[in-house]
Amino acid sequence: MTTERRSFSSCVSKPTRQPFIFYFNFILNIIKVVMDIFASLSSSFELGLNVNDEEKLLNLRARSAGLTFCGCAHAAFVCELVHSLTNTIRSRSAVRDSLVSGSDGGLCVGILGLGHLGKQLIFSLLSKTSIKPSNVKVSTRNPETAEGRVPTGVECFFDNRRLALWADVLFLCCLPSHLSRVCSELHSRLPKRCLVYSFPSAVPVTSLAELLGHSFVLKPQYEIEGCDAADVWLTCSHLTTALGDPSLIEASCPLTMKGGITLRLNWVCGVLYGLLNICTSACLGSGEALSLINSIFNKDGINNEQLEARSFISSSCASTLHPDEPFPWISLTDAQSKETPLQRFLSSSKSVQQSVCAAYKSFLERPGK
Repeated sequence: MTTERRSFSSCVSKPTRQPFIFYFNFILNIIKVVMDIFASLSSSFELGLNVNDEEKLLNLRARSAGLTFCGCAHAAFVCELVHSLTNTIRSRSAVRDSLVSGSDGGLCVGILGLGHLGKQLIFSLLSKTSIKPSNVKVSTRNPETAEGRVPTGVECFFDNRRLALWADVLFLCCLPSHLSRVCSELHSRLPKRCLVYSFPSAVPVTSLAELLGHSFVLKPQYEIEGCDAADVWLTCSHLTTALGDPSLIEASCPLTMKGGITLRLNWVCGVLYGLLNICTSACLGSGEALSLINSIFNKDGINNEQLEARSFISSSCASTLHPDEPFPWISLTDAQSKETPLQRFLSSSKSVQQSVCAAYKSFLERPGK
């Protein structure tokens, strides 16, 4: 009986122990392989990146920070120019509610998209311009998650058409992959007075205007160049604080940019033509429009050369334009994609260039709100 039990026991133990040993050895081998992999990874980390790799990563980081800084700074500058001009028009003429739609008469700023750039833009506008939180609205696909991400008083919802109909200045901060859908929603629904400011770089301004069915579009076209001073942008860790840094203000000045990022003169032309269109929409005569625009860029008496009618339009048209007659409406698409009288004038007028730079620096260097 005992012998039978032993033989039975031996018969059972053999098939159960062998698989156990097999799987045990298999797991040990896996552990050994994983340990070898981690050992090789740790040795790689100990060796670190080579100098060229580190420089490339730093350059990418610097340029990313620089583009965010410049994009927000230039956008805030445009908003302040428009805000200042509309306030002056309101104080000197009978045109009021037809120019702006805000209940308190302030400039209405719409931001379409609440990603990293949209959020940074909101804080930049509210910290550097005279715009109030109640005059900033955001359209985002997830408005319920906006709480805590935007300052108190900024309204968030998801209705791109509603935002476009309300805004005097509409910032497109959506992803390039969403731009086609957004444009189809807004096509031919934008009020003529609404200045669209587009950040996505995937679509040129001419195509963007066609997609929107709207020619009052301003689009900064930044270009990246190799530069030894690109690390100047690495100090942009906190944007609202960086917007007051004199070295960064100097590096981002639109007509004299440094640090490996440049912006075409066409952007400045688009900004000035945009101000001219605002005067035209307010039915101001060309003489008064020129006076107001010159006053914005000549507050400190730096500019001895004034913008004239022939600075904006052809000499033949300027010669027949009466001072009480408004300027014709200018397509900003053409202003940024074609050679214009203003581009030729600015290229040769160092005095006006200096006054634009002085206005930009004065705007950013003043204490925040």
